[in-house]
Amino acid sequence: VQLQASGGGLVQAGGSLRLSCAASGRTFSRYAMGWFRQAPRKEREFVASINWNGGSAYLADPVKGRFTVSRDNAKNTVYLQMNSLKPDDTAVYYCAAQDRAKYVSGKYSREYDYWGQGTLVTVSS
Repeated sequence: VQLQASGGGLVQAGGSLRLSCAASGRTFSRYAMGWFRQAPRKEREFVASINWNGGSAYLADPVKGRFTVSRDNAKNTVYLQMNSLKPDDTAVYYCAAQDRAKYVSGKYSREYDYWGQGTLVTVSS
């Protein structure tokens, strides 16, 4: 499956962005999806994950209450709605896919088989 992330940009602290990740090539509902981010000079970290039908999702503690993850299987797209953005949210955001049969929490990057190219989110103070 090929993944294309979009929706990043420059936003002021307190603002919102919605990231999208469009999948192509294989049946989207075969996959659980995840979002990760990597800030400059930091390791890639888990942000959110969602199972194949949207019935189960996990969010990392730093984004709980501010971010939500959702998917639309008819559109082959997963979303990350980001509200109340902080400068610490500045990073390149990546979407990733894993076989839905393997999905538990989706918190570990090693579980994912496919990755998008990333989209840059910059939050100014």
